[in-house]
Formats: sequence, structure tokens, C-alpha cells
Amino acid sequence: MHLRDYQQQAVNATIEFFKQHTATAVLVLPTGAGKSLVIAELARQARGRVLVLTHVKELVAQNAEKVALFTDSPSIFAAGLHKKQSSAKTVVASVQSAAKNLSAFAQAFSLLIIDECHRVSAAADSQYQILFQHLRQYNPNLKILGLTATPYRLGSGWIYRQHYHGRIGNTQDPIFEHCIFELPLRPLIKQGYLTTPRLYDGLTAQYDFSQLIPTTQGDYAPADVDNLLGKMGRATRLIVQQLIQLAQHRKGVIIFAATVKHAEEVMQLINSEQAALLTAKTTDHERDQLITRFKAQKIKFLVNVAVLTTGFDAPHVDLIAILRPTASVSLFQQMVGRGLRLAPDKADCLIIDYAANGYDLYFPEIGDAKPNSKAVPVQVPCPLCGFANIFWGLTDSDGDIIEHYGRRCQGLQSDQQSQCDFRFRSRNCPDCGAENDIAARSCHSCQSVLVDPDKRLREVLNKQHHHLFRCQSMLLSDDNGDLKVSYYDIDGNPFYRWFKLQSQPQRKALYAAFIKPHSKAPGLPLPAFKTASQLVAAAALFQPPQLILLKKQKQGWQHLESIFDYQGRYQHEKNANN
Repeated sequence: MHLRDYQQQAVNATIEFFKQHTATAVLVLPTGAGKSLVIAELARQARGRVLVLTHVKELVAQNAEKVALFTDSPSIFAAGLHKKQSSAKTVVASVQSAAKNLSAFAQAFSLLIIDECHRVSAAADSQYQILFQHLRQYNPNLKILGLTATPYRLGSGWIYRQHYHGRIGNTQDPIFEHCIFELPLRPLIKQGYLTTPRLYDGLTAQYDFSQLIPTTQGDYAPADVDNLLGKMGRATRLIVQQLIQLAQHRKGVIIFAATVKHAEEVMQLINSEQAALLTAKTTDHERDQLITRFKAQKIKFLVNVAVLTTGFDAPHVDLIAILRPTASVSLFQQMVGRGLRLAPDKADCLIIDYAANGYDLYFPEIGDAKPNSKAVPVQVPCPLCGFANIFWGLTDSDGDIIEHYGRRCQGLQSDQQSQCDFRFRSRNCPDCGAENDIAARSCHSCQSVLVDPDKRLREVLNKQHHHLFRCQSMLLSDDNGDLKVSYYDIDGNPFYRWFKLQSQPQRKALYAAFIKPHSKAPGLPLPAFKTASQLVAAAALFQPPQLILLKKQKQGWQHLESIFDYQGRYQHEKNANN
């Protein structure tokens, strides 16, 4: 069996990297790209013993099958497959079984390969980390390689520190150090290795999940989802009616429901022996039977709740219905990936996003959770190093960027070791003036503790004559050649600031005090504003602050500080006095 060109490139990249490094590494290959073949070839070429880990028995069986095609048959260590052997040169194991039977792995491995490695947790007591620590006792120079289609975790961001394209990933204790190879989805489709996806928003009905607020873990609480769905029963009926109609011309349909209650409602509306339900409570035996029947096309509809996102392969699937919201582009891509494998007489895969998640299948991940339902990936060049950053942002009808949410340039400096210093948004240290990330707790330059915004506001507001102005809107106007900025709170009460533009020093002060902090897309080039009327005409480029800290003076209120990107107790009036 011969590898495809990109599979061989991934193998070569791994071999070359580990010849020079002992750091952990990641390969990024889309779902359906044949990661198991890359794993098998690496196992064949490895000089020492190889351990292949994954989290579901289906992937254990799949990887073991491919390894056997390339080299000697591997040992399989997975309770779900009723096998616990670990004597062969290559061992393919479930992480759950391996972590519970460490004594079976009391020998040196030269290479550890982790399939679906975005699932690896950094927690010291996680099964993966316990196993890593155990294996390193027998080989401190153990090479660790991860493979995934989605190198991102909600809540922590990129799973790697540095990308070989010259981009910084996650600098806060990432699981892996280097991404050494990445293949986009589009070339695989263009070259005929994957089925063409046809992605649409809800065709006859759509859920409105825009009111949902992500939890601290980055996704949505099932109770909140159920509460909203309870008010949209008619939408569910219309959606299911449409899916039944579309399924007449489709071979296999996977429906991703939002919650168990929602899935049960969908099943009732389908009301057919051609439909089956899978949830976390479905027994292994029943799950295996239902999946076998579905793959044999004896069942057309497979309704599930967070079960069929990984480790599931049914190439005939040609309709994916997404009825659940997600803040994770990774999860969205995993769901879509269930329908992209090739199959006889399969021309395309219809993907309908009834939850209006709004992700672009072909765009790279951003590294942060989607800030709102209208955000799209935008390219923002760094004015310092020129690196083309990809951030979440908003665009107008022409595709021009009107706002972005990036904080710091993700480019690597010329030494390829340190990150570019440019910050699109920053928090200045009161001791040394250095720019820090807006969420930083200590200054990266002088290590001074940066006071928590809520603590600082509480201390200031406890003093006399201070007021916190909660800004709802902002208006720019030309006041006899000066720029007048009118801020309004929820009750329509105003606060005014004036800026002069007649001299170069005045324009520099305007830039520092207004243009830079109020810019919706910091870092992007702006016109050289010389008159107030020019700024009024460009008012759409600027955003109001969330909060303005004021101090009472004899002549009125004095502006102390404008606060942007704020999330805390003082966002709402009702919390200010608690």
C-alpha cells in the first residue's frame, strides 16, 4: 500500500523533526485524510517500540488494522475490544485501559502516538498525563506525537505552542510544543480525496440561539438550551419535516441534537423504524448494534447527542443536520467530518446548520471561542512585523474589516523563538508603562502585580466624588473645528469630551486618547485625520467604551479612564452596590 503525497509529507516531517528534537509535536490532518495510514507508516519505520493511543475502541480497531497492513501485527490493549496484550513492537491501546493497567507498560517505548490528540488534558491527574509520566520513567527521551483534525480546545485555545508557518499558538502551558505539519481541507476535496460538502443555513426554519451565553468552559449549558428550545417547538417540527423530505434522496442522515430531551423530541417527530437514537446513556452493546445497522443502511436516520463526533466512520452518510449550538469550531468541524468520506454513487454531502453557528469549513481555526454569532475569520496584518494574523472579526457587505477582536500579533520574530511584541489591544502597567495583555495579572516587563479591574474600581468608587458612567452609545460631531465626543448612558444622560486638531501635537494627543483606544480594528491603517469633520465621517470605525471612570471637579466631571473589553461585576448597575 502506497501513501498519498500529503501522507508521506506528514511522515517525513515527523522523522525530520524527531531527528533534531525531543519536544512534543502535532500533525494536523482533516477528518478523512487517512491519519491511521500515517500512524501505520510511522510505526513501521520506528526503530524502537511504539504505543498508539486513542480514546474509543472504534479507533483502536481501525489503527490496529492499518498497522497490520504496513508491518507486523500489533498488540491490542482495549477492554472494549476484549483484548489486553502489550508484547508486540507496536501496541494500539485505549487510553482508559492503558492508564488503569500501567504495569502492562513497564518497558521502554521510543515513540508514543496519540490519535485525536485535542482530547489530551493538561491536568496532572488526567489519564493521559498519568500515562505520560509512567512511560517517561522507562524512557526520559520518549518522542510524543499527536494527530488531530482540530488542534484546539475550548477554554484553553491552541493545543500547541508554535506553528511551523511562523505563528505562535498557545503560550500558557500547551499540551504540545510544535505543530510540524498541517493540511487544509480544500486541497483534499479538490483532489477528490474527500466528498464535496454543501453547507447551508437552515432552509425552511432555524433556531435562534443568539441569546445563549457560553459557560466558563466555553460551550452552552443544556438547561439553557432546553429552555430556549421549549419556545421553538414549531421550528423543530418544520426542521424534521424538511429532513424527512430531503432524506428521500439521501442514503444516510446524521442528526446532531442539542440535548437528550431535544433528541427525543426529534425521534418522536420522525416517528419511523428507519430512525435510531444514540446518547451517552446508550449501552455499548446497543450502540454497536445500531451503528452496524446504520452502516448496513438498514437505518436511515441516526439521531445523537455528542456521541458521533469522533471515532465514527460511515462513508455513505450524505446528509448532516446540525440542530445544536456550539462555541467550538473544532466540534463543528468534527460533526461535518462525519459526512466527508468517499462512497460509491455519493456525489456530495448536504450539511444544514439549523443552529446558525456560522462557521466557515475552509477557514483555519482562530484559537479563541467565537465572540458572537456574526463574527467571521478576518486577516489582520501586524503593522510591526507584517505577519498575517487570523482573528475573529466583523466585515461589511464588501468584505472589508470593520472590527476585529485580536489582542496580540501571533507572528514569530526573526529568531523563530519569541513572539512579536505588537499588541492590538493592551493594558498598560501603572509602574513602568509596558503594554500587557488585557487579561494579564502581572506585568511581563517589571513583574508588578496588575490590580484586578474590579478591585481597582471598588477602591476608587469607595472614594468620594467618583462615578462610573455605563456607556450605551457614542456620537461624534464637529464643534467649531474641535472634535466633540458625546457619550450616553442607558437613561440618555450625556458626558462630553473635546479634542483639538489644529496642531501636530494636538493630533498626536487625539490619537493616543481617542483614536487608538476607540478603534474597532486596532492595527489596521487609518486615514491621517486632520479635521473634526473627517472623524465624524469615519465614525463607524470607532466603538464606545463600556465604562468611563469620572471624578467630580468644580467645573464638572473629569474623565479619568475609559474601560474597554471589560467583563466583571460593574457591567450592570444592579451589581455595583453589592
